[in-house]
Parts: sequence; C-alpha cells; structure tokens
Amino acid sequence: MAQKAVELILMRQLASCLAVPVFLVDPEGTLLYYNEPAERLLGRRYDETGEMPASEWGTMFTPTAEDGSPLPADELALSVALRKWHPAHRGLIIRSLDGVTRRLAVTAFPLEGQGGRRLGAVAIFWEERPS
Repeated sequence: MAQKAVELILMRQLASCLAVPVFLVDPEGTLLYYNEPAERLLGRRYDETGEMPASEWGTMFTPTAEDGSPLPADELALSVALRKWHPAHRGLIIRSLDGVTRRLAVTAFPLEGQGGRRLGAVAIFWEERPS
C-alpha cells in the first residue's frame, strides 16, 4: 500500500467522526475512503468495497441526472472538483448497492496541501427528501 499524504490521513480521520456522508479520493480519483453515514446511502460498507479507481466508483451507483438521463462519470461533482480544481455542486439520482434509488445533493471540493500540492478531493452529500 502506497504511503498517503498526512493531510489525506487526517481528512479520513475527520470524515470518520462526522455525521454527514463523506467520500474521499486521491488526485487520480481513486476512492480512498467513505464514512459510515455514506455507507448507509451507498448501500455497502467501505470495508466491503475498499479502494477503487474512479472508472469503477463513477458508474457503480448508476448515476443519473435529475431528469433521469444517464450522468457520465466526468460530470459528477467530485470529478469536476478534481478536473477543474474548484468546488462543484450537483443534484443526482443513484441506485445504491442495496438496490434503493436515492436523490442526492453533492458538494465536492479539491484538497490542496502546502506549496500547492494537489492531494485529491472530498465530496459531502446528503439525501434530498420531498418536501
């Protein structure tokens, strides 16, 4: 296992203590971690999925736009935050790994270390419920 930047280790630790779902990726988009609140929305424990490339996690939840059209992985807020290196927000619909369809709001932002080091990105998301 490659050594991770201390900031990523600390971000993972922080995410593990938060009540809001958090998804953490490295600069290449490889999933590094998602926390317990995210597990409930995604339908599988992180221990069961582990690290995976963006090409896998970007499609495994069958993301669609709010109008039901397929949502390419490069249009996900987390992908935009990594590619354009600025915060992004998007609503989407996923089919979680336990088969439940969920409408999510996702806000993602890049993680930049000292000296401008690109460390990865974080997505914070929540389920939107009809009002």
